[in-house]
Amino acid sequence: MVYVFIGNGATFPAGIFNSYVEGEMWISNTKVSGILTEMPVGTGIYDWAIENEFFKITKEYQKGSKFIQKFSSASLNHWYFENGCLLD
Repeated sequence: MVYVFIGNGATFPAGIFNSYVEGEMWISNTKVSGILTEMPVGTGIYDWAIENEFFKITKEYQKGSKFIQKFSSASLNHWYFENGCLLD
């Protein structure tokens, strides 16, 4: 797993870290706001969610590239930060 930080309003990640602690330290030092998400390496989130039974395909369109390319999962561990501080 890696830890991906996406800042509020950003389209792309601002940082990718090897550990939660590494990401949290960077977020704290830079006082940024956004979300830090634990993500698997070597697979897509769509495939990961299906494999781990967090998502089940129920409609034909859910097999298509337009759906897959936007797919995310709330089942991924994630933490919200504001001005470098973890929100409860």
